[in-house]
Amino acid sequence: MLRELFFSNAKKLRENPTQAEEVMWLSLSNNQLDGYKFRRQHPLLNYVADFYCHQLKLVIEIDGEYHQTVEQKKLDKERTLNIEFQGLYVIRFTNSEVLLDIDSVLSKIKEFIKIEE
Repeated sequence: MLRELFFSNAKKLRENPTQAEEVMWLSLSNNQLDGYKFRRQHPLLNYVADFYCHQLKLVIEIDGEYHQTVEQKKLDKERTLNIEFQGLYVIRFTNSEVLLDIDSVLSKIKEFIKIEE
């Protein structure tokens, strides 16, 4: 039941992406980033990752303005720790970073890939 709820929620999020998520997806979809397959709005236990690459065990989160509040930063830190506890890596970017300098964002992801290869 709970699993179905997460998959349903992930589907709704895929159908209604933010502008930053759309821009990121245009760069990650169809194995465009060094041949790695990324999924968007992918369920991971109690969370839905904005983007996930199973091969790299990499979660990419795109944070909107509300992530700047003290409470949300605390929740994001807890979320990151829980995801990392599963043996995954987390990279976070802001909406502004993605929208204003996608090339820099992609370079940072590629740097991570080089380290992991």
